[in-house]
Amino acid sequence: MSEADDRTREMSRETARPRPRSGVNPGRLWAGGVATAVIAALIALVGLLILQVLLQIPYLAPAVSEPLDGWAAAQSLAIWAAVAGLAATGLAHLLLVAVPSPMSYFGWIAGLLTALAAVSPLILTEQPWTVRIATAVIHLVIGMSIISLVTTTVTSATDRA
Repeated sequence: MSEADDRTREMSRETARPRPRSGVNPGRLWAGGVATAVIAALIALVGLLILQVLLQIPYLAPAVSEPLDGWAAAQSLAIWAAVAGLAATGLAHLLLVAVPSPMSYFGWIAGLLTALAAVSPLILTEQPWTVRIATAVIHLVIGMSIISLVTTTVTSATDRA
């Protein structure tokens, strides 16, 4: 056998081995995004239960100037939290395929949006401070959980983070 035959055999072994894929595993990323949306919605529901049942504080829903009680508040907040979880996953996916250091950009964008969601009830309404602060705290906890879960999902769904 010649040296050329040895190289040919070696090359065929190299091509037979699966190469590690770089980039994003979209199925894994979006499965984590859906799980994030469900968890964010559940955090919203638990937060509302704590506020309204234990602390007797109403919730100030997004884009509503009056506090909401009961099922309307729960629906509104759970839906918005789930949408935010899916939107954060979409943002992460876009950044992963489009920019260098995607998680740095994700952290800044998601962190600033979370800050906006937490601060807005404090300044955009004339409701009692207990209602405003309670609403801000729920928004902050939901935003922080979404950032944490999406970051973990991205780490799991990519070769780079």
